Amino acid sequence: MNLLGIGSIIRNVGELADDLITTDEERLKIGLQEKIVDAQLVKGQLAINAAEARHKSIFVAGWRPAIGWVGAIALAYQFIIYPLLTWLWSYLQAQGVIVSELLPPPVLPTGSLVTIITGMLGIGCMRSYDKLKGTATDKIRISGRC
Repeated sequence: MNLLGIGSIIRNVGELADDLITTDEERLKIGLQEKIVDAQLVKGQLAINAAEARHKSIFVAGWRPAIGWVGAIALAYQFIIYPLLTWLWSYLQAQGVIVSELLPPPVLPTGSLVTIITGMLGIGCMRSYDKLKGTATDKIRISGRC
């Protein structure tokens, strides 16, 4: 006989404690499940990247190189062309070729540009890391495994 429901209270407290306490084995299982999900996401993204790279349209296959070229042109303008242009602008204004009221060409806002370029270079550094580790390959191999 269950006096005053103590048995059910003890059972409920035990179930609550079991729900609150996570063992090392449970943590490992959860971590493994998260890694499997992450690996599946990476595998899916690699399949998308491969499909985009094989696409015949330049608007699908060429968007990454386009971002690289736009970034390279913007950096060249900002750090090579613009300083030379402002020097030439000042010289031509002093010579009277350009009126002094005319403003020089604009400076590019480099905050967003540098963020994009460093992101791209960071991704590119992974390839250099692979080469230094000795895991570099001459050919890209696409396999069914992650």
